Amino acid sequence: MDQPRSALTQSADAAAPPLRDGAHGASAAVAAKRDVRLDLFRGLALWLIFLDHIPSNAVSWVTIRNYGFSDATEIFVFISGYTAAFVYGRAMHERGFVLATARVLRRAWQIYAAHIFLFMIYMAEIAYVAGSFDNPLYAEEMGILDFLKQPDVTLVQALLLKFKPAGMDILPLYIILLVGFPPLLWLLQRLPVVALAASVTLYALSWQFDWNMPAYPSGEWVFNPFAWQLIFVFGAWCALGGSERLAPLVRSPATQGLAVAYLLFAFLITLTWYFPRYGHYVPRWLADFMYPIDKMNLDPLRFAHFLALAVLTVRFIPRDWPPLKSELLRPLVLCGQHSLEIFCLGVFLAFAGHFFLVEVSDRLTAQVLVSALGIAAMIATAWLLSWYKRAEGRASGSGPKQPDADLAGGEA
Repeated sequence: MDQPRSALTQSADAAAPPLRDGAHGASAAVAAKRDVRLDLFRGLALWLIFLDHIPSNAVSWVTIRNYGFSDATEIFVFISGYTAAFVYGRAMHERGFVLATARVLRRAWQIYAAHIFLFMIYMAEIAYVAGSFDNPLYAEEMGILDFLKQPDVTLVQALLLKFKPAGMDILPLYIILLVGFPPLLWLLQRLPVVALAASVTLYALSWQFDWNMPAYPSGEWVFNPFAWQLIFVFGAWCALGGSERLAPLVRSPATQGLAVAYLLFAFLITLTWYFPRYGHYVPRWLADFMYPIDKMNLDPLRFAHFLALAVLTVRFIPRDWPPLKSELLRPLVLCGQHSLEIFCLGVFLAFAGHFFLVEVSDRLTAQVLVSALGIAAMIATAWLLSWYKRAEGRASGSGPKQPDADLAGGEA
């Protein structure tokens, strides 16, 4: 189915003033200038998620999931945690725990409403196509057969976030993470190391005892919130001073060399998935250790792969990287600034693209066309939203409104 500045978004030469534990450090963190790299990589994650959600789409070969262990989901969740801490950390410091909690819960409710609205449109889209073209495979592929058989029961389960069609798993994860975020944010502002250690402990316990949340009609959540909270909390920890603490380690040539080696290792292992004849080069003991690489529970190999990508991103894309202000990257930035709307649009467009490829043409040119038109629609929508906010700000006399801070819904 969004949210990685941080190990991903902050370099030593462009870092904010030193951040210390406690409320003063949190205040310094939230006072820092907006980092455009957050919007850039958030927008990139949205594009990659859209391409990955179109089945049998050759264009999805450009996405990172084909060249390593992690994919765009890790980027999206990390950035969501970072911006949530950035936005609500400032609110908690200035207005107190109760009002900040109210803001967090209000945003969680808004995202819940958006999720349900998207769910209803998505169900109508799939049901209409499946019925009109007499092709029940659409309902099966998208996981909505139970909805068509028992719409009353399934709708209740959807309201409880237990029933989620294919492609709609990220928003429920973020809703749950937001609901539990206020006490964690309070602890992050005062004892950040303790908060991070608690997150790691919960992650380890979820693996040890197979903790997850039940799904309907069977199974468990595709993104286990007890495990995926780790990358969300890590992003929040980085936003509130952790990136400054990590800066010397990230700058280290040894760390950067290790990151390159791990990415190369992951790439070579991934190649054996697509070219099985090379699989015998992987030692049996190593295969037994690695597999299965579990996305549901945020496998440590996936998390390590994300960290390696983050280290090199910091190395080669500093905060003042000139292309960040270029028109070429502007579409990515705009999409990242309106991630909730663009994510919902991407879910709808992915199924529309799948329908086109099945019913009209599945040739390579059609796949490229569907992918390009979908991304163009996302860019156009983001531009329209940005234009409207600027116009609204001028009309009210308050000046141009700042873009939303990701799914957090504040200003960063």
